[in-house]
Amino acid sequence: MSATKPVLISGAGLASLLLAQSLRLANIPFRIFERDASFVFRAQGYRLRLSTEGLDAIESVLDKETFQRFWDACGKTGGAGLTTYNAVTGEITSQPAQPGRLTSRNGMTIGIARGDMRRIFASNCEDHIEWNKHVTGYEVNDDGVRAVFADGSKSVEGSLLVAGDGIYSKIAKQLSNGKLKVYDTGARGIHGQAPSTAFRELGEGVFMIRDQSRPDGSVSVITNVRSGDMHNPDIELGWTLVGQPGVVKPPNDDYTIIGSHAADIVKELTKSWHPRFKPLFDQMNVKETAFWKITCSTPSGVTEWPNQPRVTLIGDAVHSMTPAGGIGANTAVRDSALLGKLLREAGGFAPGVTEAYEKEMRVYASAAVHQSYSSATGSFGIKIDEESSNTV
Repeated sequence: MSATKPVLISGAGLASLLLAQSLRLANIPFRIFERDASFVFRAQGYRLRLSTEGLDAIESVLDKETFQRFWDACGKTGGAGLTTYNAVTGEITSQPAQPGRLTSRNGMTIGIARGDMRRIFASNCEDHIEWNKHVTGYEVNDDGVRAVFADGSKSVEGSLLVAGDGIYSKIAKQLSNGKLKVYDTGARGIHGQAPSTAFRELGEGVFMIRDQSRPDGSVSVITNVRSGDMHNPDIELGWTLVGQPGVVKPPNDDYTIIGSHAADIVKELTKSWHPRFKPLFDQMNVKETAFWKITCSTPSGVTEWPNQPRVTLIGDAVHSMTPAGGIGANTAVRDSALLGKLLREAGGFAPGVTEAYEKEMRVYASAAVHQSYSSATGSFGIKIDEESSNTV
């Protein structure tokens, strides 16, 4: 690494780590500050579907060997698209009308567990991560920027600060002077996983299992079953349950709870479901079951703020999305690829880099947030009023 001031990155999530890979390969120094104690501190979350745009962005950053390792870790699911079942009767209610909508390369649906993706993106970057560092703000001057931590201490001076620290980013609030908002949609989810044998009644494909019989709101589970794993009893496949506002209620509204509390709620919500689906929940890996709050940024588009040349945002810190459409992570990696490309071309920090990045990012990210929100209004029964809805 060169002796110039490092790029400072807040958060060690997917977007941050992919940006770090871009900087590493360009020999641009960087430091990552992560509030958790390690990668295994909390549950890693649900399986991600990768679009063509997302895969292209990842491949544009990683070296050939690392991308091959990433590609080999991805599951490849056949089928024409999303098949929807009635959860109670077990009957198919809809089959794909748009065969290519969920597919990307080779006509397959490509997915990977978030934890596996994070681990691969972190390779060769581990020595640049500082753990237990919760960034709560920043100080900037003409020559550089410092991250400010929760305990009042400060980082080394960097050339640029990039916030990839998610929906609760304090940097995003400071940079935008509160203009960036993340709305609580009221919908709630639970992640789970079970041995591949629990999915035999589904077969290969991408599936939505929907229960609209509840008086308090619908519940849906989405999952995909991959041909290479579906007959291997040692493999676990994931599913995500989403309830309309008011249906899924974590104890004390605590979303850090992992394990039996979440698993018990899943079993209660699915107790009347058809026997073909019950193994997904009867055989679930209880310790990996976790709650999550479904949020969304401003549906009308990514808010504009006066550009600060030495501070910018990537991923959920700037454009949180619902899981509808599966485009949140794909948009985040596009941020990493774009910002990394601009920094590489400039040889590191340079005036105008963050302005150029934000101008282009706002176009595709605004479209993605709107698409995700529009899909979720029907699927999850949510509605955001940008003037009055609750924020996180």
